[in-house]
Amino acid sequence: MKTPLPPLRTGQRTCHDASGNAIACVGSGQDAELKKGLLWPESRFVSSGETVNDALTGLVWSRDANLAEYPMSWQDALDWVVVQNEQGALGFQDWRLPNRRELRSLISHQTKRPALPEDHPFVNVFAGWYWTSTSAATSPAHAWYVNMDGGRMFYGGKDQSFLVWPVRGPGSGVLPKTGQARCYDSSGLVVTCRDSGQDGDFHRGAIWPKPRFGIDSDTVVDRLTGLRWTRIAAIGSGPVSWEEAFTGVQRLNAGRVCGGWRLPNINELESLVDCSCHDAALPQRHPFGSVQDVYWSSTTSLFEPDWAWALYLDKGAVGVGQKTQARFHGWAVQDCTDLD
Repeated sequence: MKTPLPPLRTGQRTCHDASGNAIACVGSGQDAELKKGLLWPESRFVSSGETVNDALTGLVWSRDANLAEYPMSWQDALDWVVVQNEQGALGFQDWRLPNRRELRSLISHQTKRPALPEDHPFVNVFAGWYWTSTSAATSPAHAWYVNMDGGRMFYGGKDQSFLVWPVRGPGSGVLPKTGQARCYDSSGLVVTCRDSGQDGDFHRGAIWPKPRFGIDSDTVVDRLTGLRWTRIAAIGSGPVSWEEAFTGVQRLNAGRVCGGWRLPNINELESLVDCSCHDAALPQRHPFGSVQDVYWSSTTSLFEPDWAWALYLDKGAVGVGQKTQARFHGWAVQDCTDLD
């Protein structure tokens, strides 16, 4: 059995109540208290001329986050990368449009405008949307994009115009594949993946174990990440506020096993997404029951601290919700890594 790949840490260092006020983290159960996930290197980014190596992921980015100088449609973005490789841009010929996990790996959940780590060396970072090479399974005429203003990830029509940030290199293997295997044109029709430059062409990322999930009574172990989830994917009988989601987790801990139940951070929630699926965006034949549409994370949105990050699991999107509103659901996770 391969060593599991924990999701990356979010970078969050401060805790906030439902009104957005800063509070002490001790005993809060929030992301910044628990700091779960793969630790960032102390010197994460290493610049080399006009490129930057991310020591966390092993990916190499252009230092200029607006190398293309103007927004363009999704297909134009893919074509632009081809031209850059033909011209040997910045001395390399293996640039590609990043998939959604690669681009999102740059996000820090402690910062905004841009939502990048505070010591980043990048220039010309636009506070807006950047294309990924991953089509949206829920609507293949759309593709996923990431917002560098606050860190959201949603999808837009491929005929719309957004920015391009190329990446290269195989990476260090800490980012899993997205799960996307098919390729689609701008109309959403299935096309041949070969030489398309799409996520389904490159298949970048660590391979998922087979089978990915192991069932242990009323819990499910994800062999990819080493996280253990409740098999019933809901705390309580309906949507709850952010604070009520934490309370629901505390009730579960009356019979705690392993490391105790907690509310997952946003990177842990996103790690469940299979980009080939929708309604829900979970791997096919997953073992979870009572799957809901949107889930709270333990991660506050530093863009507006009275909001928290949430996973829109019906689509696979990463967005936010106002903490006081009982609109989303809770789901509990543990750090138990018994993969037998």
